[in-house]
Amino acid sequence: MFGKRTLCLEFRALLFNEPQPGATVAGVTNWTPIHGRPFDPVPYRPARMPVEQSLATAADLRRRMDERRTVRMFSPDPVPTQVVLDAIAVASTAPSGAHQQPWTFVRVVDPEVRKAIREAAENEERISYAGRLGDEWLDALRPLGTDDVKPHLTDAPELIVVFQQRFYLDENGRSRKHYYVDESVGIAVGMLLTALHLAGLAALTHTPSPMKFLGEVLGRPRNEKAFAVIPVGYPAEDCVVPNLVRKSLDQVLVTI
Repeated sequence: MFGKRTLCLEFRALLFNEPQPGATVAGVTNWTPIHGRPFDPVPYRPARMPVEQSLATAADLRRRMDERRTVRMFSPDPVPTQVVLDAIAVASTAPSGAHQQPWTFVRVVDPEVRKAIREAAENEERISYAGRLGDEWLDALRPLGTDDVKPHLTDAPELIVVFQQRFYLDENGRSRKHYYVDESVGIAVGMLLTALHLAGLAALTHTPSPMKFLGEVLGRPRNEKAFAVIPVGYPAEDCVVPNLVRKSLDQVLVTI
C-alpha cells in the first residue's frame, strides 16, 4: 500500500510535471542555492532614516502608488531598456522561501514570438469567455470591460513573462523542492509592478487560463510554470481605464 506522502508526491508530479525529490532530471536548469549551507550571518546595519524624512517618504510613496492603474492601451513608443532591466532586478530582490528565489523573468522582444503568444492567449480566452469562466466570474469581469481580444500583448513595447520554478537541480543533478513558490513569486511580481510604476511606466498583469502554452512557446524547462504575463510601456494618448474606487485604509486594516 502507498503511504500518504507517496501519494502526495505522485499527485504533485502529475499536476506540475514534477519529479519526486531526489530523482535525476533532464531539461532543467541547474542551480545550487544556499540549501544545506551552515548558518553564516553577516552584519546588517542600514542607516536609520530620520523620523521626519521617513514620514515624508511614506506619504509620498502612498500618493504615487495610489496613482498606479492597470493599463490595457499602450503607446508604441519605446521605453528605456535599462529601466525594464532595473525593475526586474528590483523584483529579484524579493524575499523568498528559504531564499531559493524560484522565479524566471523572460523578456520577450522577438515580434514573431510576441505574435505567437497573443494568438495562443486569444485562443484560450475565446474558450474562457464563451463559457469556461462561468457566469459568476464573467459578472466580476464586466466592470473592467475585458474580452478575449488582447492587443496589449503585441502593442506594448515590452513584454515580461514571469515563471515560477517548482523545483531545481542541485550540483549532483538531483531534483530539490522549492518552498512557498506561489507566495515568493507573487511578492516578486508585486515589487516588479511597483518598480515599473515608480519609474514612470504602466503595466498589466495578464493571466490567461490555462497558461501551459507559454512554456511551450518560450521553450522553458519543465520545472518552470507560467505565473503572469506583464505588458509594459507608456499609456496611449487615448488610454482609458475603468472608473474604480479602491478600498480605504479603514476597510483593509485591522489593529489588535
